[in-house]
Amino acid sequence: MIYYKNFGYPERTIELARIAGYLHDIGNCVNRVDHAHSGAIIAYNILKDMGMDVKERVEIMMAIGNHDENTGTAVSDISAALILADKSDVHRDRVTNTNLSTFDIHDRVNYAVTNADLKIDSEERKIILNLKIDTKLCPVLDYFEIFMDRTMMSKYAAKYLKIWFELVINGTKLL
Repeated sequence: MIYYKNFGYPERTIELARIAGYLHDIGNCVNRVDHAHSGAIIAYNILKDMGMDVKERVEIMMAIGNHDENTGTAVSDISAALILADKSDVHRDRVTNTNLSTFDIHDRVNYAVTNADLKIDSEERKIILNLKIDTKLCPVLDYFEIFMDRTMMSKYAAKYLKIWFELVINGTKLL
């Protein structure tokens, strides 16, 4: 989680954010629906079995349980960093099936993103997600059809951290 290093957080907070990032989608092994909630419980129990302090387990559990755009929100610095990292994860490499004729909208949008660059400007206290979308494969509007809630969640997570979130698509600043 690169957000913390540039904004002066303690090393242990950075490590907890990394752990949350590593475990955040573990709930998908149960079901995609409500994966954040089941993942929070699974992660909590794994970390408990490993002997982690209860306060740290709860921090990670809260971050994981609040990273889904349908049910979550930034409730801590760690959860805000997790949200920003997770919601900015859009790019061609995420698509394992490259048969264009079988793509759903998620595959099409991810495949159309040929470059995703997350930049941090610690002096101006902002994070910039710069995307290059191949509009021959997918119009930018399709990106927003599935990513509008994620984009707004990123904006609010950045606000929680008292930083600014910018989205730039194909050279145009949109947020």
